[in-house]
Amino acid sequence: MRWGIFSGALWGMDTVTLGLALLFIPFLNLPDAALASAMFHDVLCAIILFIYMLMRGRLRASLKAITTRAGQAVMIAAILGGPIGMTGYLVAINNIGPGFTAIISTFYPAFGAVLAYIFLKERMGLHQLVALLISLVAIILIGWSSASTTPTGSTMVGVVAALTCVIGWGSEAVILAWGMNDDDVDNDTALHIRQTTSALAYLFVIAPVTGTFSFVKYSMLNVGIGVVVIAAMAGTASYLFYYRAIHTIGASRAMALNISYSAWAVFFAFLVLGQVPSLLQIVCCVVILCGTVLAATPDWRILAGDKSGGVCTD
Repeated sequence: MRWGIFSGALWGMDTVTLGLALLFIPFLNLPDAALASAMFHDVLCAIILFIYMLMRGRLRASLKAITTRAGQAVMIAAILGGPIGMTGYLVAINNIGPGFTAIISTFYPAFGAVLAYIFLKERMGLHQLVALLISLVAIILIGWSSASTTPTGSTMVGVVAALTCVIGWGSEAVILAWGMNDDDVDNDTALHIRQTTSALAYLFVIAPVTGTFSFVKYSMLNVGIGVVVIAAMAGTASYLFYYRAIHTIGASRAMALNISYSAWAVFFAFLVLGQVPSLLQIVCCVVILCGTVLAATPDWRILAGDKSGGVCTD
C-alpha cells in the first residue's frame, strides 16, 4: 500500500511544480503552454528512465518485452494514458478550467475499477467502494471551490475532453495490470516502455500536429525548462511507485491511492507557492487521505493493529 501513497504524494509535488513552471519563461502567456510542458515532462521522464534502466543493466529487458503481447499491450496503455488521456485533460482545462476538469477527471479510478472488475476479476468490498466514493466527493468539493464560474471555451468540448481523460487513465491502469502479469514485463520495464512510447507519440504525432516544435527551438535554455526537469524527476519517481502498486495490490486499489495527489497538491501548493488552503480544503484533504487508504484496504481491522482479519499486501 505504501507504494500507492508515495505515488500520490509525489504526483502532487509534480503537479504543483509543473504549475510553477508555467509561471516562468518560456511558458508564461504561451497559448499552448500546458501542452508544451506536458510534452517536455514526458520526454524528460523517458530520458530519466532510460538512464535508470541503463544503470541497472535492464535495457535488454525492455527490448525483449516489446516483442511480447504483454509489452505491446503496455504500449497501447501508454497511448491511452499519455497522449490521449493527458491531451484530453489539457484540452478540458483550456475549455472549462482546471477546477471543473479536476472534478470530472477524478472519476478515472471509478471507471478503472469497473474495468478491473470485468476484465481482471478484481473485487472491492462495499466498505472500500463507499470510502472511495467519499474521497471522490471530497475531491469534487476541492475542485468546485477553485473552479471558475464561467467556462473559458466550449463547455461541450471541455466535458468530452475530460471524459476522454477518464477513459484513457482508467483503462491504462487496467491494461498495465494485465501486462505486468507476464514474467517478461515487470513494473520497471512496463514503465520504461510506457514513458518511451508516450514521449515518441508526443514528439512525432502531437507536437507536429499542434505546432509545438516551433516552441521547442527557443525554449531549451530558460528557467521554466529547469523547473520542468524537477517536476519530471518527481513524476518519474511517482510513476515508479504507481506501477509498483499496480503490480502488487492491483489496479483498483492502486488507483484509489493515487488520487490522493489532490490532497498532496494542496499541501505542496502551500509549501512551495505559499497558497494558504481554506478550512474546507483542509477538511477535504484529511478526508481524501483517510478515504483513499480505507478504499485500498480490504480489511480495515489491519489498520487498527488487528491481524486476525488477514494479511495486507503492500
